[in-house]
Amino acid sequence: MYESLKGKVAIVTGGSMGIGEAVVRRYAAEGMRVVINYRSHPEEAKKIAKSIQDKGGEAITIQGDVSKEDDMINLVKETVAHFGQLDVFVNNAGIEMPSASHEMSLEDWQKVIDVNLTGAFLGAREALKYFVENDVKGSIINMSSVHEIIPWPTFVHYAASKGGVKLMTQTLAMEYAPKGIRVNAIGPGAINTPINAEKFEDPEQRKEVESMIPMGNIGKPEEISAVAAWLASDEASYVTGITLFADGGMTLYPSFQAGRG
Repeated sequence: MYESLKGKVAIVTGGSMGIGEAVVRRYAAEGMRVVINYRSHPEEAKKIAKSIQDKGGEAITIQGDVSKEDDMINLVKETVAHFGQLDVFVNNAGIEMPSASHEMSLEDWQKVIDVNLTGAFLGAREALKYFVENDVKGSIINMSSVHEIIPWPTFVHYAASKGGVKLMTQTLAMEYAPKGIRVNAIGPGAINTPINAEKFEDPEQRKEVESMIPMGNIGKPEEISAVAAWLASDEASYVTGITLFADGGMTLYPSFQAGRG
């Protein structure tokens, strides 16, 4: 547990399921006051908030589409109006949809870029405005992916968006470091979330994915939320501009394991 997180306020976009839900619950367990942003799952978001409140924690839900500028402006505005402050902003919301690149529609390309990259920018921008105007040494955490460095055929829009998140994170970290504002990213590997449930329930597909992970197992959302807690805490006070990969070694070129190659 991180004492420095107690009483701080965090916004988690896409916080109603998967990694986002795990981050929300971990932050609440750390004594943080949490805003669960969701786009289209109000029941799930409210259920999570209630379970936190029932344990004596503080959590609220705010609907908003991260790709919409007005929604992100409102997200920070409502958070500050309710809790009186903002300390941590987690850009977690993201989507993916496979398509052969030569058949990909401009609409599908734009949809993924709008959510994964533009959404992260809008969230970061609004958090930075608040931090700068109120002299807050806040923390921004962008949820990237191993695919910010690993190519992913049939997911060119997703890989491009995460590559963009990488350099956006580094650029913002450099720009705002003099103000004591930290900007980092997390690069999850294969994580057992609802979006991957169908694939991982298939024994053959699961085995194939596990063969690409040196540690040999699929990750859990809680293993990502643990990283998010550390990055937000004062234990990481000298850390900015990194992508911390939590991937079981997926980025270590596993095909070369055992001296192959």
